[in-house]
Amino acid sequence: MTTMEMRNCIDELHNIFGDRLQKDVRLSRYSTAKVGGCADYLLVANSAAELEQAIQLTWQFGVPYYLLGAGSNILVSEKGVRGLVIINHARSIKVETHKDPPTLWAESGALMSTIAQRAGAISLSGLEWATSLPGTLGGALYGNAGAFGGEISHNLVLAEILHVVNGKETWACQQFDYLYRSSMLKRSPGQRVVILSAELKLQHGDYGQIQECMRLIQSRRRDRQPPGACTGSMFKNPPGDYAGRLIESSGLKGSKIGDVEISHRHGNFFINHGSSTADDFMALIELTRKTVLDQHGIDLELEVELLGDWNHLENNAVHNG
Repeated sequence: MTTMEMRNCIDELHNIFGDRLQKDVRLSRYSTAKVGGCADYLLVANSAAELEQAIQLTWQFGVPYYLLGAGSNILVSEKGVRGLVIINHARSIKVETHKDPPTLWAESGALMSTIAQRAGAISLSGLEWATSLPGTLGGALYGNAGAFGGEISHNLVLAEILHVVNGKETWACQQFDYLYRSSMLKRSPGQRVVILSAELKLQHGDYGQIQECMRLIQSRRRDRQPPGACTGSMFKNPPGDYAGRLIESSGLKGSKIGDVEISHRHGNFFINHGSSTADDFMALIELTRKTVLDQHGIDLELEVELLGDWNHLENNAVHNG
């Protein structure tokens, strides 16, 4: 797009959202790994209606954009992100207990942990697996998030989608064509489709049992997953194995580049100890992939998504599967 077209769109967004539209904002503030360069422009959408309005304008003017939820499962380039970054804080939640089965509707920016706890608080079961899951509902639907034997594709009934051509649509779970940690949307990143909200199915359960299950899952997550700034799981588990086991057996736990380190607790977590850069993360990623490939013959595939401009890296191996 031309500079004039960009300016026209930004002016229109500023007319609507005022000073909430910010310029040159460091995305490390919005990333759980605490690294990354600046977005040209940044806007926080506080409802599905605001999200829809902002997306429609970017489509109308052809502005490149990226939609960001809780900032987990991404690695932002130090060169930043061109165009507009929209932070999805659309977080309304409604529960329908009279339905059979009962359902929970939420906007796509709602945190999965909040959704799970909201359901559990009124004795609804089925989302205990997500009780301490980082990330938003939209991100979970996009990447088929899961943990402790559950995944979002098992709960999804319907999702409200904004499509660049067709406008609002309602998608059934099958239309996402889910695979392990993947959906049709994630496998086709060029599609101009945005998740606005979704309805999830639950079951009536015993309050005490639900709370105990959630407590155990939270405890297991604390025991298995290290604290600190990180992206979450760095690599997908290959068929029949675990990325963490492969990394550990390759002698990589504790390996460090810059201020980012492969956790001693779990090999699939890369921890930023305070002054890491995204390039440090990427260098450690490539070291890990090469070592595991050399020792085990398995080419690990990133679970995190690379955001922004990575062309400054000399290594052409940067990819996500």
